[in-house]
Amino acid sequence: MPESTNYYKHPQALVESNKIGKNTRIWAFAHVLPEAKIGEDCNICDHVFVENLVTIGDRVTVKCGVQLWDGITLEDDVFIGPNATFTNDLYPRSRQYPVAFPKTYVRKGASIGANATILPGLTIGQKAMVGAGAVVTRDVPPNAIVVGNPARISGYVDTPQQPSNSHSKETALPEVSVKTAKLTRLPLIEDLRGKLSFGEIEQHLPFTPKRYFLVFDVPSQEVRGEHAHKTLHEFLVCIKGSVSVALDDGHSRDEIKLDSPDLGLHIPPMAWRVHYKYTSDAILLVLASDIYRADDYIRDYDQFVAAIQANKDLSN
Repeated sequence: MPESTNYYKHPQALVESNKIGKNTRIWAFAHVLPEAKIGEDCNICDHVFVENLVTIGDRVTVKCGVQLWDGITLEDDVFIGPNATFTNDLYPRSRQYPVAFPKTYVRKGASIGANATILPGLTIGQKAMVGAGAVVTRDVPPNAIVVGNPARISGYVDTPQQPSNSHSKETALPEVSVKTAKLTRLPLIEDLRGKLSFGEIEQHLPFTPKRYFLVFDVPSQEVRGEHAHKTLHEFLVCIKGSVSVALDDGHSRDEIKLDSPDLGLHIPPMAWRVHYKYTSDAILLVLASDIYRADDYIRDYDQFVAAIQANKDLSN
């Protein structure tokens, strides 16, 4: 980051660092220590303290009353709400310091609400949203919305929730914004003896399954999935209870509620998926087009986005 004096400093601010990007504004009673790095076009509001081993990207807003301690990195376009609290020592003692401070990362475009608390050594994923007053005790996935104490995922940004039509045979299923994914109504037969639902290869399933697995007894606050496959197809049916599936193809997002055994969801390769909002009785059946292959998984969202872009570049 180049040294610059082409920034605004309020007369009552104390700025000891010379690593401040152009067009950044530092307001009254803020204090920036000598080794801190702040990018371009940032807004550092009143009563903000920035310690030495802190890196702030471009176009970052830090509202009043925030302290950024050693080990914290805020990437480009991050928003930090008023009085949000960061920590950098899990076991603090007076005048006893760790050998190295845990690294906390707030990734590009993420927002942290007013009075939220972030424990040390965590990563807040790209474009994630931390609700006001939340206490974050574990990493937050990209695009996730977390609220509460301890913070739990309540949804995903820019992810419309599809209405559940699974119990109405007369109602057309909604289109999925992730275009290569598809909801399918499976046959449901009812009589005095009970109910039966089935699926046939080619008619209902777009591939021949080579493996199946069941997901059940998932605590309601837990999240599963959080990956994409390079070549594998999956077909999901929630045979009991309900579960929500958030889909992302790098361009569009959807949230789909599976709540009936006659509703199936086909997830093709290169679609990021997250399973959450499990009911306590939920049983999710997953049919897969191949046996388990660890190298077919993409478990890092940044790598997934990079792979999508690489595939796009190859096709152009």
